[in-house]
Amino acid sequence: MRNHLKSLAAGLFGAAFVGLVAVSPASAEVPESSDPIKLAINEWTGQVITTHIAGEILQRMGYNVEYTTAGYLPQFEAIQDGTVTASLEIWSNNVGDAYTTAEATGNIEDIGDLGLNAGEQWIYPKYMEEQCPGLPALDAFIACADQFSTPETFPNGRLLDYPLDWGARNADVIAAMQLPYTSVPGGSEGAMVAEFKAAYERQEPIVMMFWTPHWLYADVEVGAVDLPAFDPACESDAAWGTNPDATGDCLYEQPTTFKVAWSGMKDEWPAAYRFLSTFTLEAEDQIPLISKVDAQGMDMDAVIKEWVDANEAKWRPMVDAALAGS
Repeated sequence: MRNHLKSLAAGLFGAAFVGLVAVSPASAEVPESSDPIKLAINEWTGQVITTHIAGEILQRMGYNVEYTTAGYLPQFEAIQDGTVTASLEIWSNNVGDAYTTAEATGNIEDIGDLGLNAGEQWIYPKYMEEQCPGLPALDAFIACADQFSTPETFPNGRLLDYPLDWGARNADVIAAMQLPYTSVPGGSEGAMVAEFKAAYERQEPIVMMFWTPHWLYADVEVGAVDLPAFDPACESDAAWGTNPDATGDCLYEQPTTFKVAWSGMKDEWPAAYRFLSTFTLEAEDQIPLISKVDAQGMDMDAVIKEWVDANEAKWRPMVDAALAGS
């Protein structure tokens, strides 16, 4: 991402930068530190876009920003010691104990909701409802396990799952519900999407754990397996659900998305900390950007710059409040 501060006098955004910092005599003077704010980059495009939008705005505020590739679960250790400053798209039901353990140290903190209207489900191509009558009902999904199988999983069906370092919740759900399926981790977001689209084009069976918001839903018609909806009793009462001998026999709680930061950030870069604490991004904004990058092959930097330029009305109030100290 280009640093627009390198040529303020001649740069396209010089005037915008002056307008941002010159709020009032009581406004924060930024940057409070020239040290880089290091933002975590995880393995899916939506997170990368979220992070680069926030980073672009921070750069326009005057901050030195670096992007650091970090594994989704390992990043929490890096944030604790300040090696990474913040991570801006954490999915609440996909962190296991990693975040809870990190938060207990006092060195990492939740800095507020991101605001995406997020969700997760097991999806399959809509044409499978002809090949497996009864879908999306769970009974039909169970009966058609052999249709969803591969030589490696037969007679079990194959659930294309998240990469291993995103957690392994589906293996637990499959075991608790005693489903004739095997969770097989995907290699990455891109690999999962490519495999699903290839199967879709060949009209082959496939079922995959996936999330929204994502551009894939604009390209393919899918159904979702009708798993028992999450209920708190599912996690604590074995009598609840399909398996009287186990808890966890239901779909997991649907996620919220939030942001986390190193606890020292608020002291070293207080205005940046206030901005990231209030920064939000809606799914309606993120999905078209994901499509431009992943489906249309547009340059990430160009896509981010275009959005930030066109949506100052959305982010400017957050910046003004952060600079004013509120």
